[in-house]
Amino acid sequence: MNGHALSTRRAAGAGGARRSHLRRDLRGIYTIWYRDVLRFFKDRVRIFASLGQPLLFLFVFGAGISAAIGRLGGASGGTDYKQFIFPGVLGMTVLFSAVFSALSIVWDREFGFLREVLVAPISRWAVVLGKVAGGSTVSMFQGALLLLLAPLIGVRFSVLQVIELFGAMLLLAAMMSAFGILIAARQRTMEGFQVVMQFLLFPMLFLSGAFFPLTTGVPRWLLALAKIDPVTYGVDLLRQVALREALPKPALAALSLHPPGFDIAVMVVLTFVFLAPAVWLFAKQE
Repeated sequence: MNGHALSTRRAAGAGGARRSHLRRDLRGIYTIWYRDVLRFFKDRVRIFASLGQPLLFLFVFGAGISAAIGRLGGASGGTDYKQFIFPGVLGMTVLFSAVFSALSIVWDREFGFLREVLVAPISRWAVVLGKVAGGSTVSMFQGALLLLLAPLIGVRFSVLQVIELFGAMLLLAAMMSAFGILIAARQRTMEGFQVVMQFLLFPMLFLSGAFFPLTTGVPRWLLALAKIDPVTYGVDLLRQVALREALPKPALAALSLHPPGFDIAVMVVLTFVFLAPAVWLFAKQE
């Protein structure tokens, strides 16, 4: 009886320790998320400046190309180019915001804050998840601002579409935040991180089909590169959700690469593919 009682107390003590550790990790995730979100909302210049590039692509680049090529698919029943690139510009906004949210890791490393985080009594996976949550929230907010401009180019959403768009933006933001953290985990300077990300981001953006359809007339080598680009699946999903009511079904199907469920599955898998080595690299931090 005494041995059984001792084993029970030990098991209860171990269970209590695990619950206590889990509570610390969840509190750590919330703290890191809150810090990143608070930093963003306090920087009003950043909020408005982040809209500059999307507006340039949507209303200047989009208007110019639209005037030059007319409607995709022909003048009768075709797709207005500004409508076509709107999901791509939305994906671009989420992409850049999510990836560059990881820049704060390099900033924190340079100024010593990251060391304080790493010696805190929380798991390294909690640090990574907190950064992913913070980057995803900031990216979704910036994407939401862009959604407000959709009626100006003739794209309107139902309530269900808005909910689905937020889900698609969240998934794309989580995937690319994890990717950014994976790159930032070993970068020692902000300049180095920016150079690496600029080298990767623009090819990923332009290969994703954000600004031209991948379903008609593209070379095979370009389509092959697009299919290994993670952003392609996010843009494809955003386009199918955003333009579902604006375009006839045949026109939308002609612009889509994969069924929405396939895009979602690929992004979920890639999120974990990026997260696992990011957590491992953080575990190696000193």
